[in-house]
Amino acid sequence: PLAPVLRLMEMNGVALDTALLLQMSQELGEQLKRLEAEIYANVGHEFNINSSQQLGMVLFDEIKLPHSRRTKSGHSTEASVLEALRDAHPVVGQVLEYRQLAKLKSTYVDALPAMINPQTGRVHTSFNQTGTVTGRLSSSEPNLQNIPIRTELGRRVRHAFIAPPPAKLLAADYSQIDLRVLAHLSQDARLVAAFRQDEDIHAATAAEVFGVPRDQVTSDMRRVAKTVNFGVIYGMSEYGLEQATELSREQAGAFIKAYFEKYPGVQEYLAATKR
Repeated sequence: PLAPVLRLMEMNGVALDTALLLQMSQELGEQLKRLEAEIYANVGHEFNINSSQQLGMVLFDEIKLPHSRRTKSGHSTEASVLEALRDAHPVVGQVLEYRQLAKLKSTYVDALPAMINPQTGRVHTSFNQTGTVTGRLSSSEPNLQNIPIRTELGRRVRHAFIAPPPAKLLAADYSQIDLRVLAHLSQDARLVAAFRQDEDIHAATAAEVFGVPRDQVTSDMRRVAKTVNFGVIYGMSEYGLEQATELSREQAGAFIKAYFEKYPGVQEYLAATKR
């Protein structure tokens, strides 16, 4: 029954603001040139930043950063390795930023306009019903579901998807569906009350666990609380929380402990389920 709907969605396609993408492409090109010059100045010579082999030699053999694990072609320079070394040398942060901007430019900003169908003036993705283990739809050629949202630049790319007037684009989402189910199953009084009063559940958790009034919850506090809300119910450990946030291991442990003290019904439900 879904196939005709998906066919219509694919044939309708999506409109793009190509002028915005062209402007972004020029801006990103300038930023990449600036970063390139800064990286070369920090290293003392030019090299191919996009070559993991050359980058590994510069970072680990020349600059002598703490050794990463080795691959067949040399030192590993994948994001997680460099992220751990961000504070070791200014060039590491510059390389991470360079990679992020280069990926955004090549994967979306430059690639999307080239995918516009000349007959329709729109981009036509393919929606796959059986592409994910979770049963969600996936999108391919191009993947329109993977456009970054956490960075300002990623959000600007999203602004390039438009609906010609008078039509509008509408975004709809289940509101905290996992946590609503958790409130129902655990019957934790605080959690149930937060939903009944239509509160922002992540802000409510942040206020409870950080011990501050609701109006003093910052976006960073809310982000940590969101990670805990979703992570802890799926068994996230202190180590997992430390990796997912900027908390230390001790802070992560204290946060999880405080979370369960504030929501004892959740802890009892999880323990009972395991038993």
